[in-house]
Amino acid sequence: MDTKLKGDIAEQAVVLYALKQGWGVLTPVGDRLAYDLVLDIAGDLIKIQVKSAWFDQKRKNFVVDTRRTKTNRRQMLRENYKPNDFDFAVIYIEDLDIFYVMPCEVFISYGSEIHLIEADRRQRKPKSAAYRDAWELILQWAVPKVISE
Repeated sequence: MDTKLKGDIAEQAVVLYALKQGWGVLTPVGDRLAYDLVLDIAGDLIKIQVKSAWFDQKRKNFVVDTRRTKTNRRQMLRENYKPNDFDFAVIYIEDLDIFYVMPCEVFISYGSEIHLIEADRRQRKPKSAAYRDAWELILQWAVPKVISE
């Protein structure tokens, strides 16, 4: 399975989750924007960058690239995201059907990769564990705007 197909599967997993919550989902035309989806929660529009994690056999953990990849016919370019490119990154681990939901500033603070540990035998939880299935972060971000209206 190529990376484009894995990305499409991750996006559709986020769409399905959002629809089950009763949220609206908007999809941009093309893939030139820095975000993949927009969630409409009570009229608040939230830009979402979706990433698919893969399993690293050597390190025994899941990995996701935190950079934006642009390709043309001759070369592949990678660049770091900027703080205003999207509101939240949602990382999908298809093998386990798990999401990590991170605010943009947290996601881009990792540098080039995030290693997600899903083994139970660790003594200490990595800081990424706080974002495992943390959909409430999106709701907390959207709700204050809705209440103040």
